Amino acid sequence: MNQTLTLALSKGRIFEETLPLLEAAGIVVTEDPEKSRKLILPTSDPAVRVVIVRASDVPTYVQYGAADFGVAGKDVLLEHGGEGLYQPIDLDIAKCRMSVAVPAGFDYASAVRQGARLRVATKYVNVAREHFAAKGVHVDLIKLYGSMELGPLVGLSDAIVDLVSTGSTLRANHLVEVEQIMEISSRLVVNRAALKTKREKLQPIVDAFDRASRPEK
Repeated sequence: MNQTLTLALSKGRIFEETLPLLEAAGIVVTEDPEKSRKLILPTSDPAVRVVIVRASDVPTYVQYGAADFGVAGKDVLLEHGGEGLYQPIDLDIAKCRMSVAVPAGFDYASAVRQGARLRVATKYVNVAREHFAAKGVHVDLIKLYGSMELGPLVGLSDAIVDLVSTGSTLRANHLVEVEQIMEISSRLVVNRAALKTKREKLQPIVDAFDRASRPEK
């Protein structure tokens, strides 16, 4: 039986912060995705390879079995829905927060009174819809795929819902964080079929990720 494992990762912070977890499982990625044009990277373990995909595509690759496991942010999983995915571990990496931000001077308190209407630009339409619905605020959601901060600056929206790490991008664009919706971190996601058919190879890696993400255990 083929026991080769495919791990789906996105470039950037998640990739960098997953490397120590892989090393805890005795696996080293042998090429740097920032320097290589390859989308499939070898590792020190011939039976494990890494595929580089867009962050938003990681759950899809794992769900359909094109990858056996992957690492995805909670934000991505909430939008994806998580169907068919086993999410055994919050890896506690790539941490940030999902927040509402508005232009400096905007009266947000008045704008979110019950029954009010607000135009919100975001990539995270499901999270935004649920958040404002719980507050009794009607929202016109405008889906953007990048540069959320531009929305309020050019009159496209009153507010944005986006990930915030340091807040420096908000400040540079004269926006202020007015409400935190939730804390975000990245999680291990596993294809359910792979967990059964490739358990002998996959389970030790899952266990190593678990131990490495909780050093106090």
